[in-house]
Amino acid sequence: MIVDLFAGPGGWDVGATRLGLDVTGIERDHAACETRRAAGLRTVEGDVRAYGPADFPDATDMIGSPPCQPFSVGGKGRGRAALDTVLELAQRLAERQGIGEALAGFDDERTGLVLEPLRWALEAMDAGRPYRTILLEQVPTVLPVWEALGELLRVEGYSVATGRLSSEEYGVPQTRVRAFLAASLDGEARLPQPTHHRYRKGVTEVQEVFGLKPWISMADAIGWGMTARPALTVAVGTAAGGPDPSCVGGSGARATLYGERDAGRWIDCTRIVDADNLPAYRGGRRDTIRLSVQDAAILQSFPADHPFRGSRTKQFEQIGNAVPCLLAEHVIAAAFGLPLSSGQIAEAA
Repeated sequence: MIVDLFAGPGGWDVGATRLGLDVTGIERDHAACETRRAAGLRTVEGDVRAYGPADFPDATDMIGSPPCQPFSVGGKGRGRAALDTVLELAQRLAERQGIGEALAGFDDERTGLVLEPLRWALEAMDAGRPYRTILLEQVPTVLPVWEALGELLRVEGYSVATGRLSSEEYGVPQTRVRAFLAASLDGEARLPQPTHHRYRKGVTEVQEVFGLKPWISMADAIGWGMTARPALTVAVGTAAGGPDPSCVGGSGARATLYGERDAGRWIDCTRIVDADNLPAYRGGRRDTIRLSVQDAAILQSFPADHPFRGSRTKQFEQIGNAVPCLLAEHVIAAAFGLPLSSGQIAEAA
């Protein structure tokens, strides 16, 4: 059984269940937990910090995606400013020193959550039941943390691989880049090899060559939008501000979308959607390119019928924060030595 820390609406878990693996996710956001339950994903609603390996004695492997907002380039950057402190605390944690007081000193309490997977891993080792496989994901700015954690895990006997993976290279119709760590006690750790071409700016047609398939465009995935490239990263909107959660990316990304549209590399959305999702026009120009919840979910490679719960903003927040399901499946399959499932991106109805 796999324990998933910071499980969200199930990005990792959908990927794992497609591979026939058993997962239990810990998540404290109530709306995300409701989504998980509606999707049939085993869920513990609570704070990861309140639990440990002893609470999940059947778990043989661990995956996790700590909150990315403190480290995201779209956030306030408090985590990025605190990277040196985080790395120091990781070393102290590996030396089995207490770091509770130091964690309390962060301006954003979520910053220290990036160290929770290490705490869990060390507690499992000290209990004589180390996790066979550890898989972690975060925004690219956290790669130095994963590399530091990797060095600490190597000392404990793990093989470790770290690196950045670009989503469109794994069949996800989105150019989202994430930092991953894969650690294994059972063999050489590795990250998955790409199955699709990486998006290249200005290239509109790509043929299958060297065993790599063409990237999947936004229009191919959801039936409208950019025809020559994947979508940009789905933005995370919150009550505290940030990009419009119904858009792809921020203002710069929207300018890219408009550029693709104006260049004729675009299919208009002809599906009937609710009024809140209709494209807005002002002076004959579309001012906002909006996605439905289902559109955004498909761009993250969730099943088209994944039952997101909560307010519309909470649903977009869950989608934007999740690891793309197909990317997660590739990472898990590589780590566990499993063949990929036959799951495909499902178009919106």
